[in-house]
Amino acid sequence: MPRESKAALQRRQLALQVDGVLTASKALVGVAAQSVEEAGANLTAPQLRALVIVASLGPLHLTALAAAMRVHPSNATRTCDRLVADGLLDRKDNPADRRHLALTLTPAGQHLLDGVMERRRAAISEILQRMPVLARERVADALAEFASAAGEPTEHHLWSLGWISEAR
Repeated sequence: MPRESKAALQRRQLALQVDGVLTASKALVGVAAQSVEEAGANLTAPQLRALVIVASLGPLHLTALAAAMRVHPSNATRTCDRLVADGLLDRKDNPADRRHLALTLTPAGQHLLDGVMERRRAAISEILQRMPVLARERVADALAEFASAAGEPTEHHLWSLGWISEAR
């Protein structure tokens, strides 16, 4: 039987790594979905993403939110319309640029996100506690690298927003 080329071996290893991440992501998506449901949030995934982005990046105008969500501005408008109608998002005049409205979380929107994150943290903590300490550390480090490669905010930024308990 011919020996596998280095490139073929690397492709096969990458495929196995992708499969592993996909399997773990199913568990994480399940935790995320359950945390939204338990918090009583009747939100679509894009609506939750919009709230998280506004919470993470601060007041935004619609074009910036659409860019961060990687959607067309008309889709972001419809998403925001529902969130405003539900009292979770507010549109106000932007003092820095009167041509754009600033999108901000309402207290109800912040409260909802806090509840979702509290439930999510509890569920993830429960799962991690079933793992050996060294495995938990490796998973946390690997996921931090993955998030960085995906362009997610830094740990310090997330900590300053209260999304994580401490920056490493």
